[in-house]
Amino acid sequence: MLTVFKNWMERYFADEEAVLVAVLLVVGFLVVIQLGGVLAPMITAVIIAFMMQGVVARLTQWGVSHSIAVSLAFVLLAGSMLIGLVYIVPVVWEQANNLVRETPRMLAEGQSLLMLLPERYPALVSETQVNDLISVLHKRMGEAGQVVLSFSLAQIPILISVLIYLVLVPILVFFFLKDADLMLRWLGSMLPRKRPVMTQIWAEMNLQIANYVRGKFIEIVIVAGVSAICFGVLGLKYALLLGVVVGLSVLVPYIGAAVVTVPVAAIGFFQWGWSSDFFYLLLAYAIIQALDGNVLVPLLFSEAVKMHPVAIILAVLVFGGLWGLWGVFFAIPLATLVNAVINAWPTRLPPGEQSAELDADEVDLA
Repeated sequence: MLTVFKNWMERYFADEEAVLVAVLLVVGFLVVIQLGGVLAPMITAVIIAFMMQGVVARLTQWGVSHSIAVSLAFVLLAGSMLIGLVYIVPVVWEQANNLVRETPRMLAEGQSLLMLLPERYPALVSETQVNDLISVLHKRMGEAGQVVLSFSLAQIPILISVLIYLVLVPILVFFFLKDADLMLRWLGSMLPRKRPVMTQIWAEMNLQIANYVRGKFIEIVIVAGVSAICFGVLGLKYALLLGVVVGLSVLVPYIGAAVVTVPVAAIGFFQWGWSSDFFYLLLAYAIIQALDGNVLVPLLFSEAVKMHPVAIILAVLVFGGLWGLWGVFFAIPLATLVNAVINAWPTRLPPGEQSAELDADEVDLA
């Protein structure tokens, strides 16, 4: 057993840089777990800076100086935040409050529909099963009501945190955009001069994270906007709220679209029943999801690493369980980081395996 472990260590940790990369990964992992809440504004600023870096790079390509490009990108960010706070957030908040007030009526109608099932399908559904299901739903709604009440009682610290984010995050974004090269050189000065493994990992992750953050933001905006407009044209209640929810659902590949289908279909059903409008809504929602998955995503993430759906879902479950919403958002980049580390990790084969590999290569060449 010791011999196997020794050979494994010699294969994967014989290189000094491999040991350093492993230490940095472990330290970074522990820091994020222990201080994730404290560092949340800085992490948010880094994400937004990655997103706005594309604007700065494009303006620089057009001949604009770096300082002016950073200023214009910051003005664009501040203007977008102001528009969202003044026009979008109040409407979404009002529609959310209206939906909460209307939920008891929807539940009563749903209970009446459930009570019809034992009469129409006595062989499949019994009255006892329906009553048990209604009891469970009432219990869950009571728990949800307590959560809403506790949230309303804790609004003051939440508002303070929001104000801190609104002030601190844009300032951090400005300095990250302005002094990104200086900060990277400072970080690089503390690392070994010869670091091919780190350089390869950083080059791949810099491209992947930048592409993912910018592409995902554009995808959220497009899907949310198209959904809200489509729902509004169809006359669906809470169109903007549902559009925002559908847009945010793209953060969780595959799972998000399936989960958001429930509230969209439920609100449409309680508004129209089994009518043509309800089926038009489902058709429109299906078309939006199809265009997002088959047209928009390949167009925005053409340079992204192709990953199997099982690997994506596994990454969402693992990192989402560790870091919540942030883990879900960065599930694909983190999975890409794992893949980049595995691909760049230096290995040193034992002498016997090296000679066997050389012999196999000679046979292939022959």
